[in-house]
Amino acid sequence: MLPHSYPFDPSYGHDFDSLLAVGTPDEPPGFVEFWKRRYERARSVDPSPRLGPHQASRRGWKIRDLSFTSTGETSINGWLLIPESGEVRRGFVVSHGYGGRDAPDFHLPFKDAALLFPCSRGLGRSRHPSLPSDPGNHVIHGISDPEQYLLGNCVEDLWTAASALLNLFPEVEGHLGFLGISFGGGTGAMAMPWDDRFQRAHFNVPSFGNQPLRLELPTTGSGASVQRLYQKRPEILETLLFHDAAIAARHIRIPVHGAYALFDPMVAPPGQFSIHNSLGVPGSCFPLTAGHHPYPGQLEEDRRLLREIDTFFQDL
Repeated sequence: MLPHSYPFDPSYGHDFDSLLAVGTPDEPPGFVEFWKRRYERARSVDPSPRLGPHQASRRGWKIRDLSFTSTGETSINGWLLIPESGEVRRGFVVSHGYGGRDAPDFHLPFKDAALLFPCSRGLGRSRHPSLPSDPGNHVIHGISDPEQYLLGNCVEDLWTAASALLNLFPEVEGHLGFLGISFGGGTGAMAMPWDDRFQRAHFNVPSFGNQPLRLELPTTGSGASVQRLYQKRPEILETLLFHDAAIAARHIRIPVHGAYALFDPMVAPPGQFSIHNSLGVPGSCFPLTAGHHPYPGQLEEDRRLLREIDTFFQDL
């Protein structure tokens, strides 16, 4: 057990073997139709990607601002990295955690790829006056109606990000990957089953897995806000089940590499492993000592993970 000052056990009494036995909630009727309908709506959007001028170069990457249009005519903003030299052979959509992002990730090893870093609506560069930007309010916005829940819109932003990237680099069609961490890993798990333009995906400490468990387990993350609302309005479970990353993972048919934490005070490990255990095809599992919490040896563990991710996407 890692030393900590949380008022609960962030391993939730589990070890690796017991986490591999965590199940998945029952799928609500109409789940597949719900997501396929949303996907078709997102695919009908012309993303009209808009590139800013070349800002600078860093670690072999050219940096460009990028904006595109998502569903509801929402403008999504982020960054595009392209290699300073060589051809673009692959493409990646890279999503972020609930803290948003203030810069691209320059450490990724994909030197023959175009990397799109979109900020999901309401967060980071895609803040909007009508949407909350703090995780506690963002995660419950529109939760009364599955069709209006903000998380579903954020999933649509990933699909329109793929459309924008393929618009700019049609040569990467058939060679498109996804990486998402925490919030972005969970929304990515909801997005991947329905979009056959992606060939491979990596989820890092993904959120929103096994929503019934997420409502029960103590947390310091966005789930605490959902729990408080659920105590007053238990009917929101219907919306949450339609936005359960573990239920969605049952329908994923592409190779998935996941990094799942054994100790995590913000995204409970049973929810993370529920996603892994539910995958429609066998997935690769990299067990992390902890998520959302520092620990000895973290830098070396991150290096090993990055090497695995590089190998996993080599055939993309």
